[in-house]
Amino acid sequence: MDLASLNAFIAIAEMGSFSLAADRLHLTQPAVSKRLATLETQLNVRLFDRLGREIGLTEAGRALLPRAYQILNVLDDTRRALTNLNGNVSGRLSLATSHHIGLHRLPPLLRTFTRRYPDVNLDIRFLDSEIAYEDVLHGRAELAVITLAPQTAAPVRAVNVWDDPLDFVVAPEHPLAQKSEISLADIAGYPAVFPGGNTFTHHIAHRLFEREGLTPNITMSTNYMETIKMMVSIGIAWSVLPRTMLDEQVVRLSLPGIQLSRQLGYITHTERTLSNAAKAFMALLGAD
Repeated sequence: MDLASLNAFIAIAEMGSFSLAADRLHLTQPAVSKRLATLETQLNVRLFDRLGREIGLTEAGRALLPRAYQILNVLDDTRRALTNLNGNVSGRLSLATSHHIGLHRLPPLLRTFTRRYPDVNLDIRFLDSEIAYEDVLHGRAELAVITLAPQTAAPVRAVNVWDDPLDFVVAPEHPLAQKSEISLADIAGYPAVFPGGNTFTHHIAHRLFEREGLTPNITMSTNYMETIKMMVSIGIAWSVLPRTMLDEQVVRLSLPGIQLSRQLGYITHTERTLSNAAKAFMALLGAD
């Protein structure tokens, strides 16, 4: 088995499409198909079932996928360990981050890092925090700076960097903005725009309502905080936003006795060797 064929196989399995796999690998679709055919010939098995435009892993493909991850991760780990021996901070650093953190928290750190370590090739991917978590777990990213899950299980290690208070917000002309006293039940009666149901932020806010026996009236959802803020600012819904995003476009609602926050930080894989570049970036983030 050659590495190019294994990478093609993983890309097809993850993307569920030859054309999308080709886009990810910056190859033509015929080149991706050829690499997969080479791998299937070498192993003497069919790895995908093809039903029209739909593709799915065969039993052999499902058996190979975790082993393919393991093979590539061991090679990457070996490469980093050997590169670290010279003590230089150089090479490639694959970094995943959420759009919100990438826009509002990381710019000064990235500026400092690139000036201090010009020999590092930063490969930054902007992803939902939940997808970035999977990227670290499967070795597609060495380090991810994200909204941390309420609980993180081995082999992923999470380190808190920022406490990120969350506030209930509406447009200045929204009926809730005119009330002197507001309860969670009052808010639940109005339409809301929330982060997607798969996000850590959604779960944090939704659990607050569940504890009070309430169900928020979520009429829209999006994973982009800037989009949520825009929809709130035009008066069609309330939402929960990081306090760092508040300005004159929205009004913060004060609910006595209620405080929401989320933790922002970074995650790594405990069973993999970290590059000198990753260690240097963690130091900037305030690693111990």
